[in-house]
This record gives sequence, C-alpha cells and structure tokens, in this order.
Amino acid sequence: MYHEITPEGFGIAIEKDKDLFSGKSEFQTVDVFHSRAFGNVLTLDGLMMVTERDEFFYHEMISHIPMLTHKNPENILIVGGGDGGTVRELLKHKCVKHIDMVEIDGMVIDASKKFFPTVAGELDNPKVSVLVQDAIDFIKGKENLYDIALIDSTDPIGPGEGLFNTEFYGNLKRAMKKGGIVVPQTEGPFAQSENMRKTYALLRKVFKYVAPYTGPMPTYPGGYWSWGFCSDDVEPPFNNSCVDSARADEIAKTCKIYNKELHSAVFAVPNFVKELANG
Repeated sequence: MYHEITPEGFGIAIEKDKDLFSGKSEFQTVDVFHSRAFGNVLTLDGLMMVTERDEFFYHEMISHIPMLTHKNPENILIVGGGDGGTVRELLKHKCVKHIDMVEIDGMVIDASKKFFPTVAGELDNPKVSVLVQDAIDFIKGKENLYDIALIDSTDPIGPGEGLFNTEFYGNLKRAMKKGGIVVPQTEGPFAQSENMRKTYALLRKVFKYVAPYTGPMPTYPGGYWSWGFCSDDVEPPFNNSCVDSARADEIAKTCKIYNKELHSAVFAVPNFVKELANG
C-alpha cells in the first residue's frame, strides 16, 4: 500500500499491485509502481507525481490556459516536466516551433519513457530540446527568448526548492518576450496553503499581473490544485474567452478537461484561494 500523508495529518492511499522500479539519483529517490486503480504511478521521495489514469488533469491545465491566452506562442520553456506530459500537450498546438525542457534529474526522464509511454511519448520530438541540467543556472542571463514559460516543478523542497524565489522569477521574467506568459504550479490551496501563500507573495513582487486558477487533481493531497497566471503585458482572462477560438476548438477535441467554456471559468476561484493569492 502506498501512502502520502501531509504535515496536516491527512493524505491519500493507493493499493499497489507490484513495484516496477526504484532508483536513487543524485537528487532524489525515484519509484514507479503499478496499481489497479491508477495504472502506473511515479513518486519522487515518496511524494505523488504522476499516474497514468489522472495525469491529464494537471498537464492540460498547466498547458492550454496560457497557450490559448497567447496570440501566437512559438517558443516555449518548461522548467521540470521530466514525465513529458506537458510537452505532449504543448505539441498539440501547431504554432509551436521549439520547446526547451530543462529537467534536473535524468532518471525521471528515463523512468517516464519506460513506464509512461503515453505521457512521455513526445520527448523525442524534433521540436523538443531535452536539457538535463539545473534550470536555475540555465535561465541566468537569457533575455527575450520565450513566449510561454511553464514551471512544472515538484514541491518547494529538495531539488525544487530553488525554483520558488524572486531571483529565479526575475531571471525568468527577463527571458520572456513582450507579451510573454509565465505559469508556475502553485501547490494545493487546501493541503499546501502556506506554501501557496508564500509563492504568490513572491510572484507579486516580480510580475505586474498575477492570478491563480484552479482545478481538480484526484491523486494530489486535497484533490485540488492551483497554477499562477503571471505576466507583465497580458491580463488574466477573467472575463474573456481564449484569443484564438478556432485553435481552441481543435485543441479541445484532443482533451479530457480543456474547452473554451472552461478557459475563463478556472479563474473564478473560491474566496479562501483569493486570500491565499492576494495576501
């Protein structure tokens, strides 16, 4: 039986059928097991990352909201994302010319390719550069390169800790083109509320526009997750539909979550989430 318990004293449990892989990289322990309920499951240092059954909740939400708010997203940066699901969703957009995926742990990439082929299947796409290195160093000194940047990272502990500070966000901001949009995953509003509060306080120091959007995530603690829409030039689409209706219709045909009606609706967040994000 797999258990993940939050510091608050609650969590999730998944019955294992069998263990498939366990390895210790330079950064963390990488485990894969199979479950009857969720198929193959990836954990890092014992924390839930990906399951075959519900990964689309996360990957569609982090990808298509910013992509379909931008007029013409061609060059994309992914920080983390070694399971490949975000790459897969981004490549549904024909306008994409190139993706840099900067993942610190090559073991995560290798395990995902072997045990999650439907998730990681686009990592060898010629439009994708898979860079096994620290994104903190990678982004320093870069300017005016990306239309969209997605911080598809782990929690702010271990190898993900350095991705949650104003220096990193400031360097990332300088790497964006005019009209660029940055979306980090910003933790669970219910199960990781203090981490979320701290993250938005940092984001507001760097970006002109910062707004949370939320969605369900069945196997993450609390079952409810958030992402931050950040930009200096583009206002969050609170009341507007996606900028490219035809592109959105094409993307929606391939999705289990995303559609045009959802595009603005995800920004209608509960009061307690607004309080966490606004300080």
